[in-house]
Amino acid sequence: MKKKILFSLLLSTFLFGSCNDDFLERGPLDKVTDENFWQSEEQLVLAVNGMYGYLKAKNTVDMEIMGDNTFWPATNNFKSIRSGNYSYDLSTINSEWGGLYTGIRQANTFLENYQKAQLPNSQKAEALAAEVRIIRAYLYSYLTAFYGDVPLITTPLNLNELYGARDPKEKVVDFILADLDVAAQHLSATIPTGTEAGRLNKGAALALKARIALYNKRWQVAADAAKAVMDLGVYQLFDVGDPASNYRRLFTYEGKLSGGKNRETIMSRLHLFQVSQHNLSREIQVPDQGVRWNPTKSLVDDYLMKDGLPIDKSPLYSVSTYNEVFEDRDPRMTQTILKPGSAWGGRYDASPEHKDNITTNDHPETFVVPKFSSDRRGAATYTGYYFTKYVELSTVGQVSQDVNDIHLLRYAEVLLTYAEAKMELGQLTQDVVDMAINKLRERVGMSPMVLTELAANGMDVREEVRRERRIELALEGQRYFDIIRWKQGELLAADVKGTNVNWLSNPQDAAGLNKDAQGFIIALSGNRFEDPRHYLWPVPMEQVQLNANLGQNPGW
Repeated sequence: MKKKILFSLLLSTFLFGSCNDDFLERGPLDKVTDENFWQSEEQLVLAVNGMYGYLKAKNTVDMEIMGDNTFWPATNNFKSIRSGNYSYDLSTINSEWGGLYTGIRQANTFLENYQKAQLPNSQKAEALAAEVRIIRAYLYSYLTAFYGDVPLITTPLNLNELYGARDPKEKVVDFILADLDVAAQHLSATIPTGTEAGRLNKGAALALKARIALYNKRWQVAADAAKAVMDLGVYQLFDVGDPASNYRRLFTYEGKLSGGKNRETIMSRLHLFQVSQHNLSREIQVPDQGVRWNPTKSLVDDYLMKDGLPIDKSPLYSVSTYNEVFEDRDPRMTQTILKPGSAWGGRYDASPEHKDNITTNDHPETFVVPKFSSDRRGAATYTGYYFTKYVELSTVGQVSQDVNDIHLLRYAEVLLTYAEAKMELGQLTQDVVDMAINKLRERVGMSPMVLTELAANGMDVREEVRRERRIELALEGQRYFDIIRWKQGELLAADVKGTNVNWLSNPQDAAGLNKDAQGFIIALSGNRFEDPRHYLWPVPMEQVQLNANLGQNPGW
């Protein structure tokens, strides 16, 4: 299996990287070219396998840095975008454009050539083409979210297309939604298992359609596509029978698609030891440095109390100590953000010769208090909080040995999409809430959302539906895009804050940190957000230099 994956990736590099300019000449028979490749089912499968490398992996989670759920302490391009302090020469602005279009070009090459293969069952070829259509739509969805209007290229790139103008975003969205309909027609609703785990199916086409439609305010399309996924009857929320850990365990090795227990994840980037690994668990709770992922006060404050009320309305919220922050909250909070008393990987593990010279407080098996000094003696935090979501404890102490799956699109998101779309259509009833949002709450033992109670407590329905999306999808790379589509750029202009040092049992450890008048840590200030400038990324400087017909986005 490992050899097949590696060969597929190498094959796609040679095959899709080939040039079509010399199409009048017969290709050499001892090399992989378009002229001699598209002949068998095995070749098509290998080509499609190569396309899966264009699904985002850990960089999906990295895009969370652009939002307000987490603080990344070091210099980082996504962090620059989050702060509003960047220009169109930022390398990520260009690399995303180039990388996404590279994948689209490879998809176009496949779709132009796959019908040349002689397959006994033409439906198999169409199903493989459908997988490629989903991946192409996925890539275009990022392009339109980042840049708005972009060139719509549906055939292998030629010189005329290279120097063409951008197409309207609405035209691109129309195309990819229609293409996902085509894909859905040729794919089975069955969830792939075994060696086929992670392959795209009908549910993936419909779920991605629902997301893209929601992002583009196509409310009815989003609601219909989400309901179609629900009606397939094959997906269910991950549930191991323990509300106190159901949610968290989905994001550990227990939730890997290859394990066979997870029928919630619809699109995923699978990882395999010695083939495809990442470093996410270690970056979240790194035991000898400052952690890369630091939950913000903004995220912590957004979790409801267990009575279903926000912290500014609930009589249950009374905090004077750090531990009290975690009491009586939506259970997803302590399955996302590390609670004192929880097992963790950020403890200090001294070498054997030094273990006699430290106390047990230096390396507790469970998390006790936040640590702020990065002295290589345990995980240091910059906001006072640590994540536990997406942490596989067995790999925290190892560098780049994590093979946790990266969940790109889950059934939970489909339920949230359905609820939000129905709300925007003016059709959010209690029945809709019960079949969508309250399924997510039931999984963790959280009190249900009741529309009459929201009204009685002066709570805005739209704000609560959006809150639910933030809480359920935290650290999954969606928050920035939600802020942008909701036109809430002011959230990105705010200071990034952490816990209150007055709540700490060790306030002296945070004495040197920047704080506001109430004692809340200020991890990052000087952020800005300009409307309309920052609602779209600029067209990359390098691309404009290559093609002046691309123009530029407003404010840039």
